[in-house]
Amino acid sequence: MQLIKKIFINGKIRLLSGMHIGGSSSALDIGGIDSNVIKDANGVPYIPGSSIKGKMRNLMEMKYSKYTQRTGKVDSGMDKNAEDGNRDIQKLFGSVAKEADLKARLIIRDAYLNEEILEEMKNKTGKFEKLELDYTEGKWENTVDRLTSSAIPRQLERVPAESEFDFSFVFTFYENSDNELLKMLLEGMQLLEDDYIGGSGTRGYGRIAFENITISEKSADDYKEHKNKKNILEGKKIDEINISELK
Repeated sequence: MQLIKKIFINGKIRLLSGMHIGGSSSALDIGGIDSNVIKDANGVPYIPGSSIKGKMRNLMEMKYSKYTQRTGKVDSGMDKNAEDGNRDIQKLFGSVAKEADLKARLIIRDAYLNEEILEEMKNKTGKFEKLELDYTEGKWENTVDRLTSSAIPRQLERVPAESEFDFSFVFTFYENSDNELLKMLLEGMQLLEDDYIGGSGTRGYGRIAFENITISEKSADDYKEHKNKKNILEGKKIDEINISELK
């Protein structure tokens, strides 16, 4: 397979509700937070690229495929559209198969807290004036025993609503038909916006919005000639992007 070009999709992930992506519990204190969020080496929460990629792939498989990566089995009754859809998902996100055309087109990097938001959180200013912890908040939840009706309270750590993370996706074109896979990626981003990321999503956690999106490209010749990326569009929300603008 030969490189044609790379597409760079950058922007912000804004939290519309508190988000909990579980992390290490090794440093928990008795009587404190019962379930931590994942943090980097400096103790700052982030969104792992694997969490974004895994949830997006799951949503795309539910839409396009009759089987998931978990089973790896082809349904004998699978129709042609579902079979083609699953192959496209493997091309987009990657596959354990050794076929050349199933090489992953998509790289999703870890999304880190935006610098301005980080400063607001550190200084307890702006939207985060009443933030309880350094970068997060505590949220009490109850689990109810269905037999005894007794409540089991626990406190979860959440990244608060209105936090913003800088995200970066890289999409590699190997074939001209990969334009359809790019369209599928944008669709996956819309599906993720209408779903959730992390845990406790059915209780309102993990609602996100992709905002201030910039899309740029760099061709194989641009790399040879040491040229910079060329902007295709910028300052968009995901539902404002028309795939025809990217051709």
